[in-house]
Amino acid sequence: MNRKEDTLSHQGPAQHSRSRLRPTDADLFDSSTLFGQIGAQLCAADCLPHKELHESWAFARRALRRLKGGRVFDLAGGHGLVGWLMAIQDRTTTEVFVVDQQLPPSAHRLHEALAERWPGLGARIHRIEGDLGACTVSSEDRVVAVHACGALTDRVLELAIGAGASVGVMPCCHAKAKTDAGGLTGWLDHDVAVDVVRAQRLREAGYRAWTAVIDPAITPMNRVLLGCKEA
Repeated sequence: MNRKEDTLSHQGPAQHSRSRLRPTDADLFDSSTLFGQIGAQLCAADCLPHKELHESWAFARRALRRLKGGRVFDLAGGHGLVGWLMAIQDRTTTEVFVVDQQLPPSAHRLHEALAERWPGLGARIHRIEGDLGACTVSSEDRVVAVHACGALTDRVLELAIGAGASVGVMPCCHAKAKTDAGGLTGWLDHDVAVDVVRAQRLREAGYRAWTAVIDPAITPMNRVLLGCKEA
């Protein structure tokens, strides 16, 4: 994947900036591109950091190379942007469930801003507050999580594997006390070792696994792990 896609048609603050996209930033985006149209709508929502737009876009682009069709469960989903981006770019998406223990108070603003531009999708994207263990996932679904902290990424993988669902994660916060490095830290950095173990877990469960990265200028926690159950 060309990393230029991570910063497509955006000339504003650095892509890793935690400053909020504001209505006055809309002219930073090229309205002739899909990324630009999404960016302008998010400026109207006035609730999302530049960084979150760029990392969500980059992750969704990579996930959609392997994971297409059916429902999406955007777990530890926060504002729900990843789910929205997958639905906008893959019209075979039937429904999206954004699940988080506590949704941001401004999540409805993002939803309303994007639903204004893509009204056909708004009714198919559902925001749910609660534990991800309550999700009823099937083998036809896609389970994704961006920066589900520490062992929460492992819970996401377990949920997907238990259902035989396709899965995509971009992990973060590899706490040594809560994650399994598989005894590989004599060779590998701890965080890399944890993600190698996660990839192997997918393979042992009968999945085909793929690895990728997004531009580290967006976030240093940039490793992407994707998996689909082998036929």
